[in-house]
Amino acid sequence: MRYIPLLFSILLFMLVLCSCGDTRHLTYMQGKFDTANLSQVKPSDPLIQKGDLLSIIVYSDNPAATAIYNQSVINGSGGGGAGATGTGAGGEGASVQQAGTAPASPGYVVDELGNIQFQGLGLLHVEGLTKSQLKELLDSKLKIFLTNPYYTIRFLNYKFTMLGEVARPGIFSIPGERISLLEALGMAGDMTFYGRRDNILVVRQFNGKREFGRMDITKPEVMASPFFLLQQGDVVIVEATKRKVAANDQLTTRNISLGITIVSTLAILYSIFRK
Repeated sequence: MRYIPLLFSILLFMLVLCSCGDTRHLTYMQGKFDTANLSQVKPSDPLIQKGDLLSIIVYSDNPAATAIYNQSVINGSGGGGAGATGTGAGGEGASVQQAGTAPASPGYVVDELGNIQFQGLGLLHVEGLTKSQLKELLDSKLKIFLTNPYYTIRFLNYKFTMLGEVARPGIFSIPGERISLLEALGMAGDMTFYGRRDNILVVRQFNGKREFGRMDITKPEVMASPFFLLQQGDVVIVEATKRKVAANDQLTTRNISLGITIVSTLAILYSIFRK
C-alpha cells in the first residue's frame, strides 16, 4: 500500500509531461519594441484600381446646381456604374429609380481601362488616384459650374481575402478603408495552432502588377512593413507548419504511449495489491 502514492505521482507527472510544450511559436510580437521607429504610423492612402466601386457625392453652396452631379444613372455598359445616391440636393439618401427600370446600384464602377462615367461630366480616368487626387480632379471640372464644391468619396467594396490556417477563411468586407494584418486575423477568428506566424504571405495587386510580402508577426518590427496595413483586394495566406502534416501520427503515437503508461501502471498496482 505504501507504493500507491508514489506510483500515482509518477503517473500524474508523465501526464503533465505529455501536455507540456513550447508556446513561443504561438506568441505574437515577441521581444522589445523600438517605440521610436514603430510609434509613428504613416499609412499610405489607398489607390483607386480597376474593379473598385466608388461612392462620390458632390456638395456645394447651390444645391439646385449640384443635383445633376448626384443623380443615379443606370448604365449597362462596362464604362461606368450607377451614380452616387442622392436626393437631388447633394445629400445621401435613397437611390433614384427611373420609370420602368430597376433601382440603380449606388456607386461608380472603375472599368477595365480605369475610367468611370461620371454623372454630368462624362468619362473620367481615375485609376491610380487617391481620394484626395480625385477630389482635385473633380474640383478642376466642377469649380466653373458650382460655388465652393466639396465631396464625400468612399470605397464601397473594400475587402480582403484570408486563406490557410485561420479559424474562418474567406472574403471579408470592412466599412472603413484601412485595416492592419492583426485586425484582419482577428476578423478571421485568429490563426489556428498549426499556422506559421513567422511567414505570412500577402499578395497585392498594384499598378497592374502583383507584389508579394512575407511577414513575421512574432517580431514587433512587422509593424513597419508596408504590407502590415492591408489594402483593397489583398490576399493573406497563412501557411501550415510541419506539425499539421504529422499531426495525426503524433496524436496516434501520443495516445498509444499514454495507453501503455496507464496499462503498465495498472499492472504494477495489480501486482502490488495481489501481494
